[in-house]
Amino acid sequence: MTTDSYAAYIGIDWADRKHDIALYDCASGRWQESVIGSRPQDLLDWVNQLRTLYGAGQIAVGLEQKRGPLLYALCQYDNLVLFPINPRTVANYRKAFQPSRAKSDPVDARILVELMQKHPEKLERWVTGCPQIRALRQWVESRRMLVQEKVRLTNRITASLKSYFPQVLDWFEDKDTRLFCDFLQQFPDVKSAQAATSQQLTLFFRSHTVVRRTAITRRIQQIQDAGPPLTPDEAIVMPAQALTLALVALLKVIIQQLTRFNDTIAHLFEALPDAPLFAELPGAGPHLAPRLLVAFGEDRSRFTSAQAFMSYVGIAPVKEESGKKRWVHWRWSCPIFLRQTFVEWVNQARRFSAWSQAFYEQQKQAGKSHQKAIRSLAYKWGRILWRC
Repeated sequence: MTTDSYAAYIGIDWADRKHDIALYDCASGRWQESVIGSRPQDLLDWVNQLRTLYGAGQIAVGLEQKRGPLLYALCQYDNLVLFPINPRTVANYRKAFQPSRAKSDPVDARILVELMQKHPEKLERWVTGCPQIRALRQWVESRRMLVQEKVRLTNRITASLKSYFPQVLDWFEDKDTRLFCDFLQQFPDVKSAQAATSQQLTLFFRSHTVVRRTAITRRIQQIQDAGPPLTPDEAIVMPAQALTLALVALLKVIIQQLTRFNDTIAHLFEALPDAPLFAELPGAGPHLAPRLLVAFGEDRSRFTSAQAFMSYVGIAPVKEESGKKRWVHWRWSCPIFLRQTFVEWVNQARRFSAWSQAFYEQQKQAGKSHQKAIRSLAYKWGRILWRC
């Protein structure tokens, strides 16, 4: 669609409570500014007003959200053509013509319209895309948030246990399991653990699918040899124990929900035609393979080259030159989740791909740190995957 085919241009500077609107009517050449509420009914009433004014005419809408409630609310209307614009682009455009750095929401709304009118070739129209992949994207990103929450809770539990029950940290290698949580709930301190008989402990471990006799025997021996409590001071022990049990209850909920998320992600992923390709990537596994598929999306034509893809994901470095100076640095502005996906995956790929490990060792021998070596390996893999 050409820029001449729009009936109007609209810039929306969004906020939690209200949205500032700048509307440019292409027929009359007039500007109109307004403010609407952020409730769904307010947005519906506003869109109905646009339909009354312009009928079925297409309206270009610029907004500073690539994802979020405003975009989700507006993408359902066929007469609105959405252009998500990076907030940094708007801020830098404003500073270029307003060195004083004066800022207002109506001005930013007008800037969005100007960007759509004067630089349409540099803006990407928002496309709804495959609903299955959009759903998978939401699920894998939400799962990642739960994993981060699990790590946060596990670290807090560990810190709390160190103040009164440090022995239990040596008895269990993994602290983010149902086994560890149930043990703390049944044996909240070293005295209660040592008071349990060998038979009671054996039944507990076997009920949590610990079947190796050597593992059970080792843990029982560790419990019996644990020694006295760290401190008998109840002013320290009781509050810390209560905090630990509260955090454990939260951790168990996260673990349970992660199981549900994993099942849903697996079901969505296996239903997609490209799933076998990403599932066979070395080290991808059930968690990273869906994330890699989401990173590429269904519209492969939007990446005209491997460099374009890697720049978008954030694994391509940024080169800067000024006079005789030239330097290369990490890309700061990119989809963090997608870059995180690639960095995590290539680190796993080293365990299953001989050349990946060899390349990593080569980078380490050249004096690069682990993170720099991983980023270099991600750059190599990005070109391979784009070619595939």
